[in-house]
Amino acid sequence: MIVILEPNIDKSGAAYRQLRAHLDTLPNIQVREHEEVGAQQTLTELYLVGDTAALPAENIRALPGVERVVRISREYRILGRHKDDSRATSFTYNGVEFSQDNLNIFAGLCAVDTRDHVEAMMRALQQHGLVCTRMGAYKPRTSPYAFQGHGKSCLPYVFELAGKYGIRVIAMEITHESHVEEIDEALRQTGNATGIMLQIGTRNTQNFELLKIVGRQREHPVLLKRGFGITLEESLNAAEYLASEGSRKVVFGLRGMKSHFGDPHRNMVDFSHVPVVKRLTRMPVCVDPSHSVGGRSASPEGILDLFHATAQGIIAGANMVLVDFHPAPALALVDGPQALTLPELPVFLEDVRIVRSAYEQRRTLASAGE
Repeated sequence: MIVILEPNIDKSGAAYRQLRAHLDTLPNIQVREHEEVGAQQTLTELYLVGDTAALPAENIRALPGVERVVRISREYRILGRHKDDSRATSFTYNGVEFSQDNLNIFAGLCAVDTRDHVEAMMRALQQHGLVCTRMGAYKPRTSPYAFQGHGKSCLPYVFELAGKYGIRVIAMEITHESHVEEIDEALRQTGNATGIMLQIGTRNTQNFELLKIVGRQREHPVLLKRGFGITLEESLNAAEYLASEGSRKVVFGLRGMKSHFGDPHRNMVDFSHVPVVKRLTRMPVCVDPSHSVGGRSASPEGILDLFHATAQGIIAGANMVLVDFHPAPALALVDGPQALTLPELPVFLEDVRIVRSAYEQRRTLASAGE
């Protein structure tokens, strides 16, 4: 059961103290508190965990300071959609809104290689009005001999350049708790020039200790990619691990399933699950066509498979696209063969605009038929 309190409730006031005194006496019930501080107001939610089935919702609703009560189902208790649940399906971070109703493009380097390439990428993004990017500093690889990323040594110049070119959010994969500390330190050194969305990659989707640690930090939003060899339900429960520790700013990423059924693509594209995730949870949904397709093959009419996969995700309602670009793909240290080039950026963005417009028309059509 989720008890949503009146906005900006005074926690030193009589109403809040009376409410907590009552809840703390309920048998077999634990109370977990979560607070979201926004620009306009502070929202407080109390999660009642335990034997809540016999707890009358109307009695809790009548307590002082309570705005509404949501009785939750067993699955995805925090991030899931529940009956009579009007909680937000969006959040704002560093001035960028992430919602189940909008779309953000994160085009950038799968792996940071040189300062010049980072600057060329960010300059191109600024020229086309984009404020988000992907930049990989820590790269888990299948082979222990493959390039593992520059790590913390590249963070200061990446963040400095992001500030120079107006990049507000960088999606950056982490594989260890120490990476969060290194990112925070580099942000401090650069005067918090940008914002970071911590990315949990497909290999770490079930690294539960890492999920718990990342979930306990409240500063950065998290992009959780679906595990490449597990069910959708298992991956959604991994996201719930983050939320259960306190992190509510979570985006769920679809990046294809590891299967030879997807050949000749790198993975089997699973973007038909975009509306499923949106129906089951309140998380915005990201698609990663680069790691799904894994190459630059094109259809007979000349449209890249990667463009087609992106369109599949957007026409299904995706809210974020994570896509590889590189100023010189032949020189890229990771996934160069699948990277798009900077001259292709305006073409990609126009293709995205066309498909997003079609999605919005479909949504309008569906609303008219209700």
